[in-house]
Amino acid sequence: MGVTIGFISATTEELDRAEKDPSWADEYISELYSRDDFPTRPHGDPDKAWGGLQFLLDETDVYLDFLMDGSPILEDGTLFGWSAEQIESLARQLRATPWEELAAHYDPERMTKEGVYPSVWRFDPEGELEWLKSAYEELVAFLSEAAEGGYGAFMSFSF
Repeated sequence: MGVTIGFISATTEELDRAEKDPSWADEYISELYSRDDFPTRPHGDPDKAWGGLQFLLDETDVYLDFLMDGSPILEDGTLFGWSAEQIESLARQLRATPWEELAAHYDPERMTKEGVYPSVWRFDPEGELEWLKSAYEELVAFLSEAAEGGYGAFMSFSF
């Protein structure tokens, strides 16, 4: 399966409840993802591309750290809450950062050498760049839609 990241929008009330009752949050997120009518709210999954996106974003003026941003909900580090303000700020930053700005920093050789997750960069460099572009576009779309709806988000980190 690998190490993955996924976002699903959350109301302020849901985030508040999750902070007070982490076990509720864990069950609630599982329920949201297992529903037959999913997705019923904005969501986005950088999935395994988060490491490559982090590498590219670190070379820009966008302040995002997938593994450090957000507020931990579960002690095991698998669920985080992101406020509506965080989502809105990040959406604004990413909308102002065209893909081409990130792509200019794509360096499969360096990414392989530095062990950027997942270790795929040397096998199909052009294909992996397209994969990152798709993941970035999905992330920007999610953040924009969530921000427009006034949502915060739950971020799940699976390993």
